[in-house]
Amino acid sequence: MHVDWSALGRVAAVSLGVTVAVVVVFTLGVLGLARPGPTRSDTSALGRTQAALCFLACAAVVAYGIFLIVPQFH
Repeated sequence: MHVDWSALGRVAAVSLGVTVAVVVVFTLGVLGLARPGPTRSDTSALGRTQAALCFLACAAVVAYGIFLIVPQFH
């Protein structure tokens, strides 16, 4: 059996990079929800928009991953 170590290294590097990117984007979404609004009792509209876009991006990455894994979607 032959293992293509360079291909395995590339897959590991891309997986690590995408994982870190998704965690950073999710963190930015949480920070957007934590941004205080004008009354400091709610979140600002900009913060809610930031959070929505970040969470939507995370959901898109997860959906794409499921699409790649499940053969019935191809």
